[in-house]
Amino acid sequence: LPPFGDPVSHVYHPLDYAWEPHCDFVRRYCRTPKRVLFLGMNPGPFGMAQTGVPFGEAWHVREWLRVVGGVKKPLSEHPKRPVLGLTCRRAEVS
Repeated sequence: LPPFGDPVSHVYHPLDYAWEPHCDFVRRYCRTPKRVLFLGMNPGPFGMAQTGVPFGEAWHVREWLRVVGGVKKPLSEHPKRPVLGLTCRRAEVS
């Protein structure tokens, strides 16, 4: 992505720091032939930014999909939007 300017101060790249749960998701749910596979990122701070799983808020990724894996901290973390990984208790409302 090109560099962002004001008012953007932080950009998260979840595949850089949440690669393990992303790989677990792909191995579990993307193994068989599919007619269509929707991949995308929920742009909110409590979806893929936490888990590395497309459209995946932490509770659903952890409890329903049973995805596992470590999530590191991003290089630059917004103080009001910390990355807690699969332990995040906030729900994505977007």
